[in-house]
Amino acid sequence: MKTHLDRYKQIAEILYRNGLGYLVSASGLETRLPFRRKAQPGDRPEQPASSPEYLRRALEELGPTFIKLGQLLSTRQDLLPPRYQKELAKLQDSAEPVPWEQIHPVLQGALGEDVLARFASFDTIPLASASIGQVYAARLPGNIGVVVKIRRPGVDEEVNEDLDILQSLAGYAGKHWEAARDYDVQGLMDEFADTLRSELDYAQEGRNARRFALNFEDNPAVTIPAVYEEFSTSTVLTQQRLHGLKVTDTAALDAAGIDRKALAVTAADAEMKMVFDDGFFHADPHPGNIFVQDGGRIGLIDFGMVGEVDDKFRAQLSALFIAVIRKDPDRMASALIRMCARTRRVDRLRLRLDLQQLIRLYEGRTLGNAPVGRIINGALGVVRSHHLQLPREMALLLRMLIMTEGMGEVLDPDFSMGQTLGPYARRMTLQQLNPVAFARRLGQAGAETLELGAELPDQLRRLMNTLDFEGLEVHLRAEELSPLVGRLERVGNRMVAAVFAAAFIRGVGELTLGDTERWKSWQAPLMTAGLASTGALGGYLAWTARKQRIRGY
Repeated sequence: MKTHLDRYKQIAEILYRNGLGYLVSASGLETRLPFRRKAQPGDRPEQPASSPEYLRRALEELGPTFIKLGQLLSTRQDLLPPRYQKELAKLQDSAEPVPWEQIHPVLQGALGEDVLARFASFDTIPLASASIGQVYAARLPGNIGVVVKIRRPGVDEEVNEDLDILQSLAGYAGKHWEAARDYDVQGLMDEFADTLRSELDYAQEGRNARRFALNFEDNPAVTIPAVYEEFSTSTVLTQQRLHGLKVTDTAALDAAGIDRKALAVTAADAEMKMVFDDGFFHADPHPGNIFVQDGGRIGLIDFGMVGEVDDKFRAQLSALFIAVIRKDPDRMASALIRMCARTRRVDRLRLRLDLQQLIRLYEGRTLGNAPVGRIINGALGVVRSHHLQLPREMALLLRMLIMTEGMGEVLDPDFSMGQTLGPYARRMTLQQLNPVAFARRLGQAGAETLELGAELPDQLRRLMNTLDFEGLEVHLRAEELSPLVGRLERVGNRMVAAVFAAAFIRGVGELTLGDTERWKSWQAPLMTAGLASTGALGGYLAWTARKQRIRGY
């Protein structure tokens, strides 16, 4: 019976053979092996600094899970330098077809023994064969053309074993390899595992497709294929078959009389609608997933990779867009630091200078005329150099924007992604600043402030009891103070915001009634009280510091 140890050995052997033995050591893989492998004839020399091609070949040899990992890494400009991205982008998710005799039992197990009788016709030669599933053409009763995606037998067990191994190795690397800590390899691998396990579940892809269909039901420019639920499970997905021209086949589009300039705008506008209006976007808009139908309609397929935009992400995006539009490197630095995870202290001055250089790419231009792809690639280079880690949704969004701009420029050399992006970005930013959104954030801030207020008396009482003991010394490291100071700053800011908002809201009401004298009578005391309340905790801590011997180092 094959065990994890057999797979560990196989992975190590392939890495050694491709000159990547340093990865065996860095990941702790050699600690899982009962022997130390000696160099073998035919092994490639170890070249950690120049091994993109060797890495790609090793991933191809390691199979579906590692190919998917390589494809993910090829899209993460914030993690890998361009030469690695370029090489890993060559990884193709294709595989030798599994014989029908092995696929048929999977279909029967999902839909029943008499499954083929339920179709009007079924072509057993696959249209496409990928590492996780194979796609077949078929027809339902009523002569409805469909495609049937069937998961390859045994692939879920294989993928889950490899994911367990990768997560284990990432945990070791994060503890013993500085580069792995800097880029949070453990977190990245956990995220990858969640994404790939979701991709194995065709029921989830079906739910994604139905959600897109609902979002575009009133948009005649975009077609989303229908999902036939009675012919779909977690291992089988049956969808309407779309026909059309490849979106980047300019000669065929011209021959069909398609207006390529209008098509570029339609495709980009559909992606922007997903992000800024629906909060749910197709994260893999490569040419193979887009068909051009009669009249220039866009047909989208393959909904395994998606991104979501929640309220927190909207706020982060808005802050970043405001900074970009204002060409303000300080705001850009603050927005990036709030958005990104980090494992080391950020050199804010150097980050600001790097962003100032980036701003020169669009100096004197509006967002509508800015080179969006160049700006994003430049920003990702800055993020990478400062060891910041983009959240998954932001990485997906930036990748989608770059791919959409590239597709638009193939269709129309004069295409400007900024002209499509600009109105959506400005509208979203204004939405974040409207009274309703402000009130919602104020309510959230108030809830946290009330929670802290409820805890504070007990916490202060316990602190006073502790301070009554003689000879107490508190030792704090500078980096240990940062989270405390950060939280105090956030709470203080929110208390100030709450007080000023209350003053503003009541003031507007008073002014509306024309009672300006009453407004003047309470405005100053309330604002003074608010500032005093935010300073009370800081004053107490300062008094405590004078009373006690606090040494920092």
